[in-house]
Amino acid sequence: MYDVFGLGNALVDTEVNIDDGFLHKHRIAKGHMTLVDTELMQSLVAAVAELPKNSCSGGSAANTIYAVQGLGLKACYNCRLAPDETGDFFVQDLTASGVEINANAQDAGDSENLGSSGQCLVLITDDAERTMMTDLGISVELSVNEVNTTALQSSRYYYVEGYMAASPSATAASVHCREVSETHGVNVAVSLSDVSMVEFCRDGLNQMLGNGINQLFCNEEEALSWANTDRVDIAIKELKDIAPEVYVTLGAKGSIAVAKEGGGEAPGVSVKPVDTTGAGDIYAGAVLAARCRGATPAQAAQFANRCAAELITHYGARLTAIEDYHRLLEQYG
Repeated sequence: MYDVFGLGNALVDTEVNIDDGFLHKHRIAKGHMTLVDTELMQSLVAAVAELPKNSCSGGSAANTIYAVQGLGLKACYNCRLAPDETGDFFVQDLTASGVEINANAQDAGDSENLGSSGQCLVLITDDAERTMMTDLGISVELSVNEVNTTALQSSRYYYVEGYMAASPSATAASVHCREVSETHGVNVAVSLSDVSMVEFCRDGLNQMLGNGINQLFCNEEEALSWANTDRVDIAIKELKDIAPEVYVTLGAKGSIAVAKEGGGEAPGVSVKPVDTTGAGDIYAGAVLAARCRGATPAQAAQFANRCAAELITHYGARLTAIEDYHRLLEQYG
């Protein structure tokens, strides 16, 4: 029995501090996630080779699942990796937290040209804004074959990142998981993940959402883009047609939990941010953890705000150790 079953990209995140000049020089759009091919990724990695950096297993949903596990629940993660050094690092790093990964994540299959495991270069500027350059690698080939249906059926929640919409096979796997969840009474939670997914992969997102889900996560920019409006209230009205429970993060202003019962605004927590990477990921994980323990949506949003506020005072998409999540649970849970 799992509390949360996660599906998403398996990436090794490498975080490095740069200035805005680096973004201009390489014509990189600040503050967004951009998909790149392996050749460009190698070029960017070479450009920051001499700078201090930090690596950890990542990917949006993987960060959320790590938070779920750290906040005292039982989680599993299904993904696709190559049998290479990067893939080995991902498996070792994530499973050290207690998260279970599908046993066939690194199966080589019959392909002689297997490719490599995914990577994400997280470029952090002085204003704590993060810009992500992502090479999905073999993760783009995530398919129904990587789904542990037995584990999914025995879970309370199925959580998937919107980034799956960038790959036809990953979208199909996401749809499969939603359909299995609907059949077996598993709650379905989806994150829109990034405004680029809303703008360029909307068809895939619509397939993933089907005729509606239980919970939807997004930030203000994604919500406005989805509804093609500049008013949050109008965007929320449209999002409520997708899920009865919607969480919209508003940066420093906090977040809004929209629900028929127990919803409301959750004010932000005043901190000095140094890196906003992963704030939305830990927010979703904290909400899921709180809801599994019986918190109302508004209570879950407030707990999630506190967790996200703690995260952004550190560098990286995750807190330093799993014990740091335990401490958050003791303080605010």
